[in-house]
Amino acid sequence: MSYKKQFTVKATYMRGGTSKGTFFNIVDLPKEAQKDTVKRDKLLQRIIGSPDIYKKQMDGMGGASSSTSKAILVGKSEVKNHDVDYYFGQVSIDKDFMDWSGNCGNLSSAVGPFAITEGLVENIPDNGICCVRIWQANIKKTILCYVKMEDGIVKEMGDYFIDGITFSAEEIQLEFVEPVDPSEELFPTGNLIDDLEVEGVGTFKATMITAGIPTIFLNAHEIGYKGIELQGDINSDKQALERFEKIRIAGALKMGLIQDPKEAIKKQHTPKVAFVSPAQDFITSSSKEIQAQEMDLHVRALSMQQLHHAMMGTASVAIGVAACIQGTLVNIASGGGEKDTVTFGHPSGTIKVGAKIKKVKDKFIVEKASMSRSARIIMSGFVHVPAGTMD
Repeated sequence: MSYKKQFTVKATYMRGGTSKGTFFNIVDLPKEAQKDTVKRDKLLQRIIGSPDIYKKQMDGMGGASSSTSKAILVGKSEVKNHDVDYYFGQVSIDKDFMDWSGNCGNLSSAVGPFAITEGLVENIPDNGICCVRIWQANIKKTILCYVKMEDGIVKEMGDYFIDGITFSAEEIQLEFVEPVDPSEELFPTGNLIDDLEVEGVGTFKATMITAGIPTIFLNAHEIGYKGIELQGDINSDKQALERFEKIRIAGALKMGLIQDPKEAIKKQHTPKVAFVSPAQDFITSSSKEIQAQEMDLHVRALSMQQLHHAMMGTASVAIGVAACIQGTLVNIASGGGEKDTVTFGHPSGTIKVGAKIKKVKDKFIVEKASMSRSARIIMSGFVHVPAGTMD
């Protein structure tokens, strides 16, 4: 049997917000991967470098963290009044599966620039703002991505800083339109606060919300934290991570996201678990001192069973919406009362998010949630894939 050399797939490696991922124009995938989802997943996993028993992804594009183990597919939209369809795949680092159940809010900011660069968007202005209308196909939601154009090309570099990213870039505004459809339940249990019983762990007050991404919010003090923890405080604690996973599974069951605890193994991307605390002075992961008056509250969140180094974009949407509804744990931690924006502290610094919400009878309607991110192309070209990967 003769040796078969590696084959190539056109790809773009991009940072969006505080995440990185490998982007593909759907038409550039091998034909068999476009038609067969099993082959598609095998291809994307191998490109990212998973599953890797050493949890390093040394033989792929992934960066051995939930923030960098991501594959993104973008193509011409089949949905009316949208420019592109966007599929987000969270690649498990050490296990043999991909999760297509959610979205990456941070990488949503990179979808607009990628789509423009790939020629997937029409009527682009030479100068000014191009609004890329994105259909997030995983969760069937609309995202508006406002991209600055200069002399006919995407303006990537600017003076906008994001906590968690060392270098500045051009600001990109995102609007998540109706992150919860009016026909859906914003609070799946019907309550702003529930008593979440976790077998073998305890019972905790919890706000469970579906905006942005299904998220379980807890009070930091109830689970033994101050609310200003950094990654090392939690990710090095095996027992703590196991406890958070039990909380995640209990919340998923109560929210109706799964019917059996075993299903959680294949749905690790959702729901997220986060804990909140009132504003307080803290020192970030980069040793920057931030004063309590610079924020409204603190939030720490886990992604793929690890504390995130900053904050997931989709969880930021959940935070913004929950903070703007009086009576949730997030709203209470931020001081209570009516709000349309909040600034929250996370391990790397702070983020400002907002939401426009109205109440019709007894139902909360989220018209949109917003935040700013930035994005940049890091590499474009071809990834090399071992022959037989999709067999």
